[in-house]
Amino acid sequence: MAALVMGTGVARAEPDKLAVAFGARENIENGSLSPDGTKLAFISPSKGQGAVILVLDVTDENAKPMIIGGFDGKPERLSGCRWVGSSRLMCTIYGIVRVDGGEIAYSSRIFAIDSDGKNPKGMPMPRGVGIALSSGSVIDWNPGVENSVLLMRQQLGDGNADGMGRGGYRVDRVDTLSLKISPVERADADAREYITDGAGRVRIIGRVKTDTASGYDMPGRNYFYRAAGSDRWSALSTVDGDGNGFDPYGVDAATNIAYGLKRTDGRLAAYSKALDGSGAEKLVFAHPDVDVSSFATIGRRGRIVGVNYVTDRRQVQYFDPALAKLAASLAKALPETPIIRFLDSSEDENVMLLWAGADTNPGRYYLFDRKGRKLHPIASDRPDLSGMKLAAMRPMVYPAADGTKIPGYLTLPPGHDSAKGLPAIVMPHGGPGARDVWGFDWLAQFFAAKGYAVLQPNFRGSTGYGDAWFQKNGFKGWKTAIGDVNDAGKWLVAEGADAGRLGIFGWSYGGYAALQSAVLDPDLFKAIIAVAPVTDLSRLRREGEMFSNYKIMRDFIGEGPHLAEGSPTRHADRFKAPVLMFHGDLDRNVGVAQAKAMQSKLKGAGKRSELVVYEGLDHYLEDGEVRAAMLAKAGAFFDAAMPAK
Repeated sequence: MAALVMGTGVARAEPDKLAVAFGARENIENGSLSPDGTKLAFISPSKGQGAVILVLDVTDENAKPMIIGGFDGKPERLSGCRWVGSSRLMCTIYGIVRVDGGEIAYSSRIFAIDSDGKNPKGMPMPRGVGIALSSGSVIDWNPGVENSVLLMRQQLGDGNADGMGRGGYRVDRVDTLSLKISPVERADADAREYITDGAGRVRIIGRVKTDTASGYDMPGRNYFYRAAGSDRWSALSTVDGDGNGFDPYGVDAATNIAYGLKRTDGRLAAYSKALDGSGAEKLVFAHPDVDVSSFATIGRRGRIVGVNYVTDRRQVQYFDPALAKLAASLAKALPETPIIRFLDSSEDENVMLLWAGADTNPGRYYLFDRKGRKLHPIASDRPDLSGMKLAAMRPMVYPAADGTKIPGYLTLPPGHDSAKGLPAIVMPHGGPGARDVWGFDWLAQFFAAKGYAVLQPNFRGSTGYGDAWFQKNGFKGWKTAIGDVNDAGKWLVAEGADAGRLGIFGWSYGGYAALQSAVLDPDLFKAIIAVAPVTDLSRLRREGEMFSNYKIMRDFIGEGPHLAEGSPTRHADRFKAPVLMFHGDLDRNVGVAQAKAMQSKLKGAGKRSELVVYEGLDHYLEDGEVRAAMLAKAGAFFDAAMPAK
């Protein structure tokens, strides 16, 4: 079995070696195993935002990965590849550009290519009145015809005044060799989701209601299903605007049931629902403390094998006894990397691609031969960190001002068992509909390597802990969320961290939290770093007006006094600590105008602030050299703003 060792190609001449090592993009992304289990395909970074497609013959111990294609990221970028046959791949590329009028446009395309790099073919684009920004999305990788997929594609309207030409989403089977298109489902103007049985048959459709005056989607979704052998749609479930109701995820054709999530006692639980007309619903798994986050699947068919949830650590409850036993066995065989994920498998599931990692291990890919009971290492996620001692991430809780116990993770520099005497950083997560989890975190590890204690709070407004914890969300309930973030800083000081060297770093909503923390308590943090931050809630609402889900986003942010009270741009006069911001100018998640407005307000108020804008980059700054430069500047900023005594 071949082993793969690759470097990132990042120059070692950078002045800050820690920043270069931690800022490097992951060595392998989107690994996929061919149906016959003989070849591994994956994406690997190249210069800038570029990436290449590599294929490795895993049956040959002397084989080396072969580059079969690539894009330079200017603007075309690779987002992933999967096998449509034993010798053919389908990949997605996308680009983010600024068009006339200054609007930022996102466009994606799908193409197929042989495993030796030959015979590339792009999927045809939809035609009609308007501009097609996507050639579709794959909803079934194994429709029963070799080298074919099922694509959900947008059908553009023909502009007829009678409305008969109104567009919608349809499903086609596409032969990736001949590009022959075979209609499977006619266009449905209200369809937003199709779910198949993993073998080429569409079993569930999700429809929305549209505001006829504005064209925006209304909150909620209605689901319909087909019984086995029938073409007629029947009502399955309704998910309302608050997310209540059975939300289907996938179909198991063998048992003729749909799996989905549904709220039970204020938390998301896993349910099954019969597709035989009986409507029989069964609770599959619920956890008393946390939400079920998703379903675990395996292989091209997307066979559902369990549920995922997170307590202190990621957990999987397997439905498949053999897979549960295998996961337990692998965890014992790899004790230093207890996080085990089954990423893909051969068609017969005898060869499996898996990933194993931990807080102090960025992760490694393996192939497991189930018949031979052999585990073969393939490659490391971050070879630049090989041999470097990383910091342990410790689950913990701290008290909020009202006595509520807030869960989080504390990462201390190697060799330290407490924050006593250390400079410290609070690092709130993005979202706000998200949470931090135990495992390797390149940002926390960088600052820990620099000697800082890092606390990542799962403040109220985080997801994963149920409705009572999420409350109104981190924007409507900003006072509670930011109060919890600030209380994380106060706890660090109470534990002995240096109060004069307490900083805060956040990305996206975390950047918002970092800035808003100074509005709530200007004296607490001595230095503030915000990456791609939201700075004005009213502006954030306006940014969503061009998207079909604007009403949903508008309602999420809400309206009322909190729009002004919870916007850092409205309170620049309260800042005392110096501020450093980073933002990409092609950010569709949070427009760069947010950071520019904050910079203008802070400068106008005579405050110390700097904004670094990266041209041609989006919300995630997926460029290893840029990330290295950002880390180096961030580390120097904290060191200068909070010098050791």
